[in-house]
Amino acid sequence: MSKSLNLYAVAIVGVGVTLVGAANFADRFVTPLPAEAPKMTDAPNSVYGMLIAAANAKPGPSEGPMGIGRKALPEEIAAWDLEISPNASELPAGSGSVADGEMLFSNACAVCHGEFAEGVDNWPKLSGGDGTLADEDPLKTVGSYWPYLSTAWDYVHRSMPYGGAQTLSVDDTYAITAYILYSNYLVEDDFVLSNENFLEVEMPNADGFIVDDREETEAHFWDVEPCMENCKDSVEITMRAAVLDVTPEEADAEEEAAAAKVELAAAEPATAEPAVEAAVQTAALNADLVADGEKVFRKCQACHMVGDGAKNRVGPHLNDVMGRAIGGLDDFKYSKVLAEMGEAGTTWTEAEMIAFLADPKGYAKGTKMSFAGLRKEDDQAAIVEYLKSYSQ
Repeated sequence: MSKSLNLYAVAIVGVGVTLVGAANFADRFVTPLPAEAPKMTDAPNSVYGMLIAAANAKPGPSEGPMGIGRKALPEEIAAWDLEISPNASELPAGSGSVADGEMLFSNACAVCHGEFAEGVDNWPKLSGGDGTLADEDPLKTVGSYWPYLSTAWDYVHRSMPYGGAQTLSVDDTYAITAYILYSNYLVEDDFVLSNENFLEVEMPNADGFIVDDREETEAHFWDVEPCMENCKDSVEITMRAAVLDVTPEEADAEEEAAAAKVELAAAEPATAEPAVEAAVQTAALNADLVADGEKVFRKCQACHMVGDGAKNRVGPHLNDVMGRAIGGLDDFKYSKVLAEMGEAGTTWTEAEMIAFLADPKGYAKGTKMSFAGLRKEDDQAAIVEYLKSYSQ
């Protein structure tokens, strides 16, 4: 116990000596606090002081409404005023070719809009849709729907590419717009778009819009006090929806099903013989190679169709293509080079098709098909066999 008491006594004495030394040091070297310490607002050059001063200052004269702001300077307005009207009077001087536009489009636009402007997934299609505006589900693209080319140029220059708006130069915008026109078969592959020939391009749907005059012509409907209850003595259905996926009434469904059975039974005898004939015609095909070709053809489906109901898309349908004259469909506008080859008598033989598939642009310089080609000979042979199966 005596040893513990001694240790406590030594510790207490040490603490006391330290406190005494600290007090003496403070008396000699630390500046004493003034009676009233300065406040943060007393330092006019401090950030806090400047904020307080600004808040307490009286507002000066202003040009804006309610004493706020000022009028925008002409150069500030010009920086925002990018709109190009239908008469293209605001277009800047510049030009761009289809060839340059193809490269720019591939690098900056194809990831969303496809190499041929056919659209990727749910991203917008910019080409195709010709003649579909009267359909139940029209395809509205630059070629089929837009009445003014200035809209395309303006949108590309102002808002594209996605995530990099207004990074394209004026000439780049002309070139990309030219390529979009080319993808819609509105210009040839050697076309150069500029501010000088801009209005010479004819848009297919230029006359498809009317002035919205409802504010004047339908104003009498809006002035009438609306009926809120008991507006009609009775309500009856006067017509049916034309949309195919509307659920029919049960009676209608039964009648349609019965009619379908009768129609199917009547058609069976007539279709039996052609089915046998088709089997005989396709017997010479390599079934395994056709199956491989169907898989490879997925690379082509964005632009081409085959089979029942096949239609022209960005590219022509390929039913009966093998043995047909190159550029031989009357209802499709081919590039100049392919049209001339067909006029010279060249047909799609196996050798010609394989040469085209291997290097489209090398085979037909100026072709609208910008697909790079199939490098593997097995893929080329498979596609040819697959197309032969639709050319019997």
